[in-house]
Amino acid sequence: MVNKRLLIKNLLSHNDENSFYDKKQKLSLNSKEGKAKFIKHVCALSNSNPENNSYILIGIRDEDNEIMGVDFFDDSKIQNLVNAYLVHPPKIQYENIPFPGLPRYKVVGLVTILPNQKTSSLAKTAWKYPKGTTFYRRGSNSVPVNENFELRNTNRNVVEAIEKNASNNIQLTLDGVFDFINKHKEEYNPQYKVFKEQFVLCWAGKKIIDNNEEYYSRVNIELINEQVQLFYSALDEVQIKINEQSFIIVEYILLGLEKNETRYPLEKTIIHFKNNGKLDIVKEFLFEPPTFDATIINHIYESSNEIVSKIDKNIPLSVIEHEDVARLPNNYLISYLNGYLDAKEQLEKAKNYIRNLKDKTTYIKYKEVIRVLRKVKYH
Repeated sequence: MVNKRLLIKNLLSHNDENSFYDKKQKLSLNSKEGKAKFIKHVCALSNSNPENNSYILIGIRDEDNEIMGVDFFDDSKIQNLVNAYLVHPPKIQYENIPFPGLPRYKVVGLVTILPNQKTSSLAKTAWKYPKGTTFYRRGSNSVPVNENFELRNTNRNVVEAIEKNASNNIQLTLDGVFDFINKHKEEYNPQYKVFKEQFVLCWAGKKIIDNNEEYYSRVNIELINEQVQLFYSALDEVQIKINEQSFIIVEYILLGLEKNETRYPLEKTIIHFKNNGKLDIVKEFLFEPPTFDATIINHIYESSNEIVSKIDKNIPLSVIEHEDVARLPNNYLISYLNGYLDAKEQLEKAKNYIRNLKDKTTYIKYKEVIRVLRKVKYH
């Protein structure tokens, strides 16, 4: 198995971006420009590496290769985005790689673009890039090429050498287990389990008992062999089941008016370990949005908009309004689920204000709500 953390270090040792890897400080898939640029780089790297993997690292400062990290990203539909925009799309994987020195909630995103023997091009116009454009890597740049472009292998040997040097070993695995246990407080009960005599999975979470049911918060799950974070939940609660071949997580979100909140199942994730040294991760979307009284929701929505309008205009909030900011993410999520489809845009207007609050709980909740809204939109 390839140790993905070591792979990233080996890629960064090349210093500059090149024809088989690119690096970004963050992805901006919510904007047309950010989405188009990501598609462009995937297309160019795929066409430049028909016989080997190519990579995009997310969370790296370009000027000095500083590992800044990004939030955990669990968007299983990113392949759908590539499929929608490219003719002959390559298969891609997005993985979250924890790094020493980064906060617990930060990782490096690793996009792996698998070999593709066909030329990729834009299936439709993306931002300023017209339909039919084919991209190729020229050094560290993704550039358009003419219609006579032919796939050529130039990086197979060097990429194979980098991946070989990143192979996992017993010491790296043991160090990874101890690192995981040592970085989690005792209250999160960090532990490990070996599946199929070769997969070492570590997990931690704070147990909650409610109506004789076990839930866990602040759950972190890592596949130590590859140094990949498979699951992370900051505030939402999960139920966990384990058998000899699978690790099963059911994620819940708390929704309700004021403090009267109920758990609703959001998504089931099944990590299934096979006898052939491979694993599958299957996700099942479970969420059935609750509905509330239309008059109450309209009041909540309008009140939230008044607060955001004041924030947008730099008008000081009253003490009560300042306290209500803590419920903005939840209130806008409920509003969106009940038909106010611009609620996400309204919430994003308050992002900087929420991020700068001394108590970071509201900002964590903000990020969780944005993640849930993204999942709801896809389904």
